[in-house]
Amino acid sequence: MKYLLVICNAPDAATARQLASTLVAEQLAACVNILAPCLSVYRWQGQLEETEEIPLLIKTTQPAYAALQAGLAELHPYEVPEIIALDIEQGLPAYLTWVSSLHAFK
Repeated sequence: MKYLLVICNAPDAATARQLASTLVAEQLAACVNILAPCLSVYRWQGQLEETEEIPLLIKTTQPAYAALQAGLAELHPYEVPEIIALDIEQGLPAYLTWVSSLHAFK
C-alpha cells in the first residue's frame, strides 16, 4: 500500500474546517491537520500577492488520491487550489495500517 501526505491551503479557518470534515466524512482522508495561519507570497495573474492562508496536511492512500483530488478541487473556492501529494516513504506501521483502514477506496 502506498501512503500520501497531501498539502493544500485554504483561504480561512471556516473553509479549512469544511474541507477537512468533508474529506474525512467521505473517507477520502484518514486525518486532516489544520495548521496555524501562514503568509503565502506568490504571483497570480501577473500580480504579486500576499495572502494569509490555513495549511492543511491530509493523510491518505494512493488508491484514494484521485477521488480526494477531484473532491478537493470541486469543493475548494480557489480557481486553482494548491493540491500537492508527497509519498510517505516510512511511518509507524500501526499508524499506516490505521490510515488505510479508514478509506472506502472510491
